[in-house]
Amino acid sequence: MYNIKNQIFNELSKTQKSMLCSSLRAIVKNSPNVDITSLYDNFIDDERYYLEINNPHFEFLDKYLEREDFRHEALLYMKECRKYYDYKKSQEPIIQAQKAFEKKKREFLKEVKMGHEKPTKKQLYYYDRLCKKYNIEKKELISKLEARNEIDKIIKEHEKDNLYGF
Repeated sequence: MYNIKNQIFNELSKTQKSMLCSSLRAIVKNSPNVDITSLYDNFIDDERYYLEINNPHFEFLDKYLEREDFRHEALLYMKECRKYYDYKKSQEPIIQAQKAFEKKKREFLKEVKMGHEKPTKKQLYYYDRLCKKYNIEKKELISKLEARNEIDKIIKEHEKDNLYGF
């Protein structure tokens, strides 16, 4: 798509070319199931209409709309945009799988890090209070991970008891 962009609309200034390409790309992106030629025809019809009512989106297109080389270049760019978005859509499952893998990896690394750090004062205090509340014998907590797991275990055990009214 970017190689084609350098080869088309060379008569336009950089800003004009950028505006036009951005608009064409948005049209293709927003209508993934519509044929490229009909998208182009709708774009041209809209631009002619706006030129007739003296409110054009692209004033500089007035002299280009009827030219065959403009049509060819616009269609070429729109087809490349369609290829790009189709490819991007086909890659979506792979990207989602990579994101899920990275999330699991971050969680694993977080737990490894927690396994090497001392428990916080809050964790120790909360664990101490839970042990007193439920008459549980306290263990020596070595890491944040162990403290978190012990606290979760106590809460889950006694949550069940509280649910059933014991």
